[in-house]
Amino acid sequence: MMVDGAVYGWCFAHRHDRVRGYPGCSSTVTLWRRGGSGRLRLVFRPEHDRVIADGYFDEGAAIRLPDRAYLNLYEPGSVRALLEEAVADGVWPDAGTVEVDGWPLFDAVTPLDLPNVL
Repeated sequence: MMVDGAVYGWCFAHRHDRVRGYPGCSSTVTLWRRGGSGRLRLVFRPEHDRVIADGYFDEGAAIRLPDRAYLNLYEPGSVRALLEEAVADGVWPDAGTVEVDGWPLFDAVTPLDLPNVL
């Protein structure tokens, strides 16, 4: 995909990782810029109010439960929104691989939309 004149590649992975001390699963989007040496890995782990695909939802699903905001991490439009936000936030690495929590970027591209409750 192309963003601001630069060409980026990306891939999606889902894994169960007991080796790193996390007993559950995670979904990961890894992004790289053509000709660059930096890689950005966005990691989505389930939390009390957030879920990812693990047999129940479609593969690639990332969902914020309070308002049911949804992104499919397989979809280029979802990945592009996350990439643009990561670049705007300055989390893109100049070199090496940087792993970050993907949920703050998710929140930035899908603003919380809950009805006012008085």
